Amino acid sequence: MNVTIYSDGSSKGNPGPGGYGTILHYIDKNGTLHEACYTGGYKLTTNNRMELLGAIIGLEALTKPCFVTLISDSKYLTDAFNQHWIESWTAKNWRKSDKSPVQNVDLWKRLLAAMEPHSVKFEWIKGHNGHPENERCDQMACTSAESENLLEDTGYIAE
Repeated sequence: MNVTIYSDGSSKGNPGPGGYGTILHYIDKNGTLHEACYTGGYKLTTNNRMELLGAIIGLEALTKPCFVTLISDSKYLTDAFNQHWIESWTAKNWRKSDKSPVQNVDLWKRLLAAMEPHSVKFEWIKGHNGHPENERCDQMACTSAESENLLEDTGYIAE
């Protein structure tokens, strides 16, 4: 099954209130497009954490192994895989080449676990450039960041 995941994250201040928006697209054998949308907001977080969480939520929503194209405007997310940073980080026990610790390790580990049953390809697109799904994800992320009843990002607080 081929699935396309679009995701985006936002924070109002960095750190500050934040949110993510995620859209999943699947076209069935009859050519019918199926769509699912996910969004959520947090009291205190960072933009990078929300970018990661948007991708995670999309992958965790899948109920069977899929071929996934994950489209994001986050170079932080896409370059980690396309530039093979993630392999280096894990090999060095979550340290970067300058030996400083990788940030957001809790979410990187959760993302790797969510990817495990799938074949995932990451694609970067320029944000705020008129891409319909990216614009929708951005709107969902921003709306969630400004909503009431925001959640605690316990990973950020712990970090």
